Amino acid sequence: MRRASFTSSILSRTLSTVHDGGTVNLHPRLLRVALFSSSRADNSNSRRHWFFPLLNSFSKSSGQAVSLGLVGVVASVATAASVYAKEPPPAEIIPKDVVLYQYEACPFCNKVKAFLDYYDIPYKVVEVNPISKKEIKWSDYKKVPILMVDGQQLVDSSAIIDQLSEKILPGKAIISVADEDEETKWRRWVDNHLVHVLSPNIYRNTSEALESFDYITSNGNFSFTEKITVKYAGAAAMYFVSKNLKKKYNITDERAALYEATETWVDALNGRNFLGGSKPNLADLAVFGVLRPIRYLRSGRDMVEHTRIGEWYSRMEKVVGEPSRIKA
Repeated sequence: MRRASFTSSILSRTLSTVHDGGTVNLHPRLLRVALFSSSRADNSNSRRHWFFPLLNSFSKSSGQAVSLGLVGVVASVATAASVYAKEPPPAEIIPKDVVLYQYEACPFCNKVKAFLDYYDIPYKVVEVNPISKKEIKWSDYKKVPILMVDGQQLVDSSAIIDQLSEKILPGKAIISVADEDEETKWRRWVDNHLVHVLSPNIYRNTSEALESFDYITSNGNFSFTEKITVKYAGAAAMYFVSKNLKKKYNITDERAALYEATETWVDALNGRNFLGGSKPNLADLAVFGVLRPIRYLRSGRDMVEHTRIGEWYSRMEKVVGEPSRIKA
């Protein structure tokens, strides 16, 4: 009880610190102390770094890792009664051994999964504990997603998709920035704009932050003690972090920014079923993958209710279908 009280006190002090003008300024060192003190009395190396990966994200200048490593809920995809056909590659060029190291609620991981699912590439999933990261101790790369393809390590979601495309879609050329086509332009839009409006929406208020972290702790790879602390301390921290991200990306109204982004995407479709025409292209899969984790959160429900994206999203659910994965 004394330890919990100390955690509450330090966390309260941390989250109430402000700059002039009332903008919240989180101090990662104090937050580390607050969260570390509520972990188990365990001197192992993995527990000493309790919650540090998430906190390091809080203090980075880029909000991208923060917004996206902790984001919301994975959509339940519709059963495949599809009028749109998937595009499985010829059996001889499908990788034989594919393993995805991921966080279940990570939009970048879901972007890779959307590609794998659409192209019917079977893969195993290893859920990484975001605190100890023991599942990826073997790798010099300490972020997710990591995709192992027949023994080769691929990292960074967009790069993973580019490299897989070269393997299984041999006729598809990778376009340079100078010569980018419509598909490449919108894939870059996903990484440079769409992802930045997610966190301020998902953690817009305390109830939505708790909703997100309830899913994260229920489906992530956490110990019992970690689940309790991550759910409440993480939700509180991310509520305040999201306010800083609003300022960083000049967002005044979170929902308006989300609705504008989704309407921009629907306008780009220009009446087509998919950006790729009669079937999804890599931009369709990227947008779907990034939105998949928030679809059934309150922010995602509001998005579908108040914009025109619902029909496209439903088509994508049908064509991408159920995950082709096997839990490792």
